[in-house]
Amino acid sequence: MFRKNGVFVPFVVLGDPSYEESLAIVKTLIDAGADALELGFAFSDPMADGVAIQASHVRALQAGACMWANFDLLQKIHAYNPKIPIGLLLYANLIHSYGLDSFYKDCAACGVASVLVADVPLAESAPFVASANSHNIALIFIAAPHTSPRDLEQIAKLSQAYVYVLARSGVTGAGENLGTDAKGVIATLKRVKNVPCMLGFGISKPAHATQALEMGANGVICGSAVVKIIAEHLDNPTRAHAALREFVQGFKALC
Repeated sequence: MFRKNGVFVPFVVLGDPSYEESLAIVKTLIDAGADALELGFAFSDPMADGVAIQASHVRALQAGACMWANFDLLQKIHAYNPKIPIGLLLYANLIHSYGLDSFYKDCAACGVASVLVADVPLAESAPFVASANSHNIALIFIAAPHTSPRDLEQIAKLSQAYVYVLARSGVTGAGENLGTDAKGVIATLKRVKNVPCMLGFGISKPAHATQALEMGANGVICGSAVVKIIAEHLDNPTRAHAALREFVQGFKALC
């Protein structure tokens, strides 16, 4: 997946605004040139997310989002394009309620390549690592500007697919300026192991992709800006898909 000129990965919450439309949105993102997908499972308390993605969780839940429907949609996405890497981002309660081993087993059956559990710290990750590894699923870790050098070293050693590096601390959300906080984090990780680093949190325009690559990242993950496009065109799916295509292609011109 990782290339010299970087990769672009959009994020959406499955089931927003409906499962039928969610599948259509993912197909549009793939067809527009997304290099991989990061897909969220709707949760009632998405504490790591900002206003835009919280609203996406609410819309999905109102549309009937649930685990079995998420896995059904994942199967359809994988069938549509078996080659595109699929990553999940979700909260631990959903996994515990489903059953740890059952969750990773079903992920593997749907073609999922990686899983990021947003609210599981490194110190509590061992059961997730063991179950994910047993089903050949890469567990993704978060590295933030405030993460200690010791934890960064451990994250680099444990990481398989990539590390999700936060451009800034706080919650998700589109921003104007990325800052340079992530540059040192990326450098520290890569000194330990040449692990791919994807920059997220605050990615909202193509210029951010250029900044991310200049800081040593291998690509960007963009969630809030993508979800905002969906929210702005809930009454006009045709416009939503056109705007999503244009948005992805704008990033792909630089990635």
